[in-house]
Amino acid sequence: MTDRIRLDLPLLLPKIPDAKDACVDRLTASLRSREGIDRAHVTPAENGEPDRLCVHYDPEVVSLPRIRQLAKSLGTEITDHYGHLVWGVEGISHPRRARTIAKRLRQIEGVVEAEASASERIRVEYDRSATGEAEIRAVLRSMGVRVQGGVIDAQDLESETASEEVTEAPGHPETRGEEQGHQGGGIFGERTELILAILAGVCVATGFGLSFAGGVPEWVPWGLYVGGYVFGGYNTVREAIDTLRAGDFEVDFLMLVAAAGAAALGKWLEGAFLLFLFSLGHALEHYAMGRARQAIESLADLAPDTALVRRNGTEEEISVDDLRVGDTVIVKPNERIPADGFVTEGESAVNQAPVTGESVPVDKAPVDNPNAVGDPTALDAAHRVYAGTINGSGALTVRVTKRAGESTLSRVVQMVTEAEAEKSPTERFTDRFERIFVPSVLGLVVLLLFAWVPLEETFADSFYRAMAVLVAASPCALAIATPSAVLSGVARAGQGGVLVKGGGPLEQLGRLGAVAFDKTGTLTEGKPRVTDVRPYNGTSEEDLLQAAVAAEKLSDHPLAEAVVRYGREHLGDRPLEEATEMESITGRGIRASIGGLPVHVGKAELFDEIDGPPLPDALRERVASLEADGRTTVIVRRDETYLGVIGLADTPRDAAAGVVERLRQTGIRRMVMISGDNQRVVDAVAKRLGIDEARGDLLPGDKVETVRALREEEDVAMVGDGVNDAPAMANATVGIAMGAAGSDVALETADVALMADELGHLPFAVGLSRQTSRIIRQNLWIALGMVALLIPATLLGLQIGPAVVLHEGSTLLVVGNALRLLRYSG
Repeated sequence: MTDRIRLDLPLLLPKIPDAKDACVDRLTASLRSREGIDRAHVTPAENGEPDRLCVHYDPEVVSLPRIRQLAKSLGTEITDHYGHLVWGVEGISHPRRARTIAKRLRQIEGVVEAEASASERIRVEYDRSATGEAEIRAVLRSMGVRVQGGVIDAQDLESETASEEVTEAPGHPETRGEEQGHQGGGIFGERTELILAILAGVCVATGFGLSFAGGVPEWVPWGLYVGGYVFGGYNTVREAIDTLRAGDFEVDFLMLVAAAGAAALGKWLEGAFLLFLFSLGHALEHYAMGRARQAIESLADLAPDTALVRRNGTEEEISVDDLRVGDTVIVKPNERIPADGFVTEGESAVNQAPVTGESVPVDKAPVDNPNAVGDPTALDAAHRVYAGTINGSGALTVRVTKRAGESTLSRVVQMVTEAEAEKSPTERFTDRFERIFVPSVLGLVVLLLFAWVPLEETFADSFYRAMAVLVAASPCALAIATPSAVLSGVARAGQGGVLVKGGGPLEQLGRLGAVAFDKTGTLTEGKPRVTDVRPYNGTSEEDLLQAAVAAEKLSDHPLAEAVVRYGREHLGDRPLEEATEMESITGRGIRASIGGLPVHVGKAELFDEIDGPPLPDALRERVASLEADGRTTVIVRRDETYLGVIGLADTPRDAAAGVVERLRQTGIRRMVMISGDNQRVVDAVAKRLGIDEARGDLLPGDKVETVRALREEEDVAMVGDGVNDAPAMANATVGIAMGAAGSDVALETADVALMADELGHLPFAVGLSRQTSRIIRQNLWIALGMVALLIPATLLGLQIGPAVVLHEGSTLLVVGNALRLLRYSG
């Protein structure tokens, strides 16, 4: 027999960025290798709690204190051995450059893993015994990348500052001077690349004009062309050197070879024109990619910098970073809410669109007893608020439930940034293609250098043709085709309240042929409501409700709560009778006493089992009719008199039928409802919503098998709440969580998270994905089509100048096409 213990992961491995880090695998593997330990794994964070390390062990072999000591010792050993850096940087303006930087970092002895993304984020894991933070910074600095902030490896910092408290900092003393003087990547700041490209263009245009002017020495235009080489080639040379150091041949290198070849032939004008257009194209391309990144970064700017907090009876304005869980903050009308929390005083309508994408402000009201709130995530949406949302006309007092760095908004920004760096299947394919294609182009160029032998032409002509082919075959547009579309698609989804975790889910969402919906809480409200009140044998509706409400008021069953809620709404101010001696009859109903007479409320089966007159046939027929329409029924009998039957149902969401129709319009061919409810109820809801298939009476394991069977036939998405449906979501092509705002579990488990509890966001997400897939295909056709056109054209004599114009034009066309996704409206 085994026992288990759960230990807080951040206490064992305090320096790791998240539970997916390789050090967690090292820790669990080390524990599993110890005698007496059967299993060690991580359980995800839940209800504001941290990630936990769960250890299953045999208490006959190893004791509980020994487990704690062993886990702590191994965690300390791993922490001391491996360092982790997560930095925000400047100087990564393109996915190709990110790839080069990551490869160069991995070449440092002792670096275990390195990732870099065009969202200007670097993550490094390294062996402290072989290298350190200073060496990693030096390599980045040599590549023109400046660290702007992020999580600093505290252990390395201790050796420099003798401080044990620093785990996070906005920068580092070593780079602050550089950041002030070279903000944005060069001597002219963030516009350096564009300014140098313009200077190159001025030199080329002036030199070309002066070449036709009389009396101007030949060396003057030549000198201006050389200036074009210097200004146009500055950034290109830097990037080419970086890629060569990393052992790659990228587009920058091909362009430099072509420009050098043109200079060797005395074609200084064409070489300078090539570098001018290439540098201008890169500058505009980076500007366009920057726009897409800004769409993501704008999410982070939603939260205010300060908050008005009430502490010890006084109010003071502090930084949101200094807010603590349990603090009380005051939110004035029309201000942004500074932190996640729940309302304790005041009423207002809050615009939640910045976080959840909801188009209509949501009414907020205070909780009844703020001090009795246990789990804030279990509160109704009417009480909960999120950082970055906008208060309406009323003042609110909010109790903070999450620190600034743990808020829903912060996690969304982090996940969107990480998602941008995750490559889609198409992007991985183009990367592999490019790695084969570029060396092949160089091989073709080498062959073309000897074309003068069979063609009996001059070496200069063959050399020029080879350089033209080099320009034509450079896969600039191909390299940017997919990343630009994925970045724009992920950014637009985030703005619309949909979190898509990377290019993979984004593309897969667009290929879906089927969608499986969980019924309760997804297609329906998740709360039973009274739909039918059918009195019997001359009883009035009021008398039926009076008896039902009086008895059900003593029960805490969800059906009882629905009956009481409905009764109070429809009986108005009429006084209710008092019931006593309530007794629950498990699985059947309840018995109570009203005015000294017994009252039974429950299923038809209840009245087949208790003493008294049997259920009349006429009433049994009414019950059967209601159940055939998908209703759950409760029958009311007072003493020996049957008063009638009440029908209840978990009613479909108002938008559900429209969502099903819109999904059909986007191209989803098959929709399936899966539920644990009885088949008749599921059939009734499916018929009402226009869903193709309804499968009821399913246990959680049955849902998994159903999704697996659907996936064998075509790509399928599973839509659920992200908690109970997590196993089925994990087995679908794409798992989609509803109402993920504020739910850590839903954010972690789903591939796609609809931040609001609004089903209407699903067609937007699917439509955006399909549009992204279309744009990726268009971009690939443009990129490959231009290469296929230009290679034979240059072989047949097309000059370098027109080839450069068409080449760079296709690159800008691809990026501009991708940016259209930022305006997608569904």
